[in-house]
Amino acid sequence: MKPRKFADLVVFTRPGVRELFPWDLQEELDAGRDLMLVDIREPYEYSAMRIAGSLNVPRGILELACDWGYEETVPQLAAARERDIVLVCRSGNRTILAADVMQGMGYSAVRSLQTGLRGWNDYEQPLVDADGRPVTLEAADDYFAPRVSDEQLGPHKESTG
Repeated sequence: MKPRKFADLVVFTRPGVRELFPWDLQEELDAGRDLMLVDIREPYEYSAMRIAGSLNVPRGILELACDWGYEETVPQLAAARERDIVLVCRSGNRTILAADVMQGMGYSAVRSLQTGLRGWNDYEQPLVDADGRPVTLEAADDYFAPRVSDEQLGPHKESTG
């Protein structure tokens, strides 16, 4: 079998996952829908900025957090198999894979925030820092700017700036 890249996994998995755009999420929040927002980014990312009221469950422990009987179990998430859950990450790709896994674990109403927090910020929706203080659009724009080094691009690749 030919090895797949991360982007290939996302493309392959995306058709089986329900997504919503930032404006759809904001509309649902404004309408008072009882949504569980689960931010699957790493703790350092979550601390920098997030949607207020979201729960941080890093992708690396998601399966354990969703199930009972582990040190990593997050009781409110493990008990939420029938709740409307929206997964959040930086760009909406990690959440595709996470939503697929959660569906396989019996979560019936899990969706991915398409375009992630980048799109949420582009739509000029509010973000807060670790202390719950509002994050300025300028600070968020700077945070979400791509920072891929030449070394991270791999051999024989050129940076696109």
